Amino acid sequence: MDGTVVRRVIPSDNSCLFNAVGYVMDHNKNKAPELRQVIAATVASDPVKYNEAFLGKPNQEYCAWILDSEKWGGAIELAILADYYGREIAAYDIQTTRCDLYGQDKKYSERVMLIYDGLHYDALAMSPVEEAPEEFDQTIFLVQRDRTIGPIEGLALNLVKDQQRFHPADKETSILGRKRSYTDTANFTLRCGVCQIGVIGQKEAVEHAQATGHVNFQEYK
Repeated sequence: MDGTVVRRVIPSDNSCLFNAVGYVMDHNKNKAPELRQVIAATVASDPVKYNEAFLGKPNQEYCAWILDSEKWGGAIELAILADYYGREIAAYDIQTTRCDLYGQDKKYSERVMLIYDGLHYDALAMSPVEEAPEEFDQTIFLVQRDRTIGPIEGLALNLVKDQQRFHPADKETSILGRKRSYTDTANFTLRCGVCQIGVIGQKEAVEHAQATGHVNFQEYK
């Protein structure tokens, strides 16, 4: 097997999940509006399955919510997109090195890979060499009889573990684009670079950003 698994950075614009999926599925980092429409249509078409208990909000309200370009996607959206494309989506969590596999129950024959740092999704790809241009990326992998994608899984996990290593000197962070490889989303402390207000955890950071439009934060202890 020649090549290496690389992390392809997706723009930090609240639609990183959708654009990361767009890249690994279609080599297109601008699929968010289209994929949000796909998800809304899927959810609206089956209000029994996608009920308020499942979605955390009424079906109609969720559909309007997910079409808002400021809203973030997560597990529900990844599961729907795995079925839409007919491929498994493996999402690697840097903080825990856990891999969440969407579409696994359907036994799809192909898989794509994402990497998640607590707030942001990027794409994973197989490249001939680390510095090769993105047009040489392979992002779709055959699922073998043992339901793995072979040695590529080991390469992906090694990259995730490498990303987990944190250099203490690198403290600058932003909820929309951090230098840091992962974020402890429940307990990290941030100070707004605009108004200097302190927040704790992802929830407070997102609420502050949505209320003020401020998205530049520095981590502090």
